[in-house]
Amino acid sequence: MAHEAGWRLGFFFGILVLMMLLEWYKPARQSPIKSGTRWLANFGLVFASTLIARLAIPLGLTAVALYTHQQGIGLFNLIALPSVVVIVLSLILLDIMIYWQHRLFHNIPILWRLHKVHHADAHVDTSTGLRFHPIEILLSILIKLVAITVLGVPAIAVLIFEIVLNGLALFNHANIRLPPAIEKPLRLILMTQILHRIHHSQVVSETNSNYGFSVIWWDKLFGSYKSHAKKEDSEIDIGLIEYSDTKQTASLWGLLIMPFKSK
Repeated sequence: MAHEAGWRLGFFFGILVLMMLLEWYKPARQSPIKSGTRWLANFGLVFASTLIARLAIPLGLTAVALYTHQQGIGLFNLIALPSVVVIVLSLILLDIMIYWQHRLFHNIPILWRLHKVHHADAHVDTSTGLRFHPIEILLSILIKLVAITVLGVPAIAVLIFEIVLNGLALFNHANIRLPPAIEKPLRLILMTQILHRIHHSQVVSETNSNYGFSVIWWDKLFGSYKSHAKKEDSEIDIGLIEYSDTKQTASLWGLLIMPFKSK
């Protein structure tokens, strides 16, 4: 835990740089907006979200996990299970929670107002995996804090989960297309780029599918899995129909005020 920041930042920037290099080398789709314009807005939103989250909730998730362990709070601190079993169960339960959190942000109107900032992007690439409104980020952190406290998730499981969650979000939003020989077997377990681009389709029934950021199991279990879109991957219309004005969807200020406008 003493090197938590180093582990998290190392994996984050390593995966981010790798995905962006692959996008540059062989992009799956061409962006309708200049990359520099989109990146300025998307990464600006990351900076704003990180700053606001740090000011609003200065205590990190792993610190909460350490505290609950010391105080014997939460399910896994009250029952005797091997450490490996606790870690595996924690990762599974946290991943299911993130699946349902994502699904609720699509289906509850007031939450969709926040989450549509992510979906209004007219292109999907690695930066889209980081493009979330600061209020959504705050709510997500609070949900995780409650889950960690109630379950008594160990700090090492929190660290692993955060690294894997962020890494896979960068991976499946990347503007790349894996070779079929790799993509087909991989999609039996993970949410690949092709599967996740279905989730970013303008077709509502496709947007409301493939909610998982990591494995596809929860989508299959809860009936939201979609293996193919109506159009080919290269032809899917990305974004939201009501936000066809790309200037608004590629402006940091436009993204910050988007949830509060009537559109």
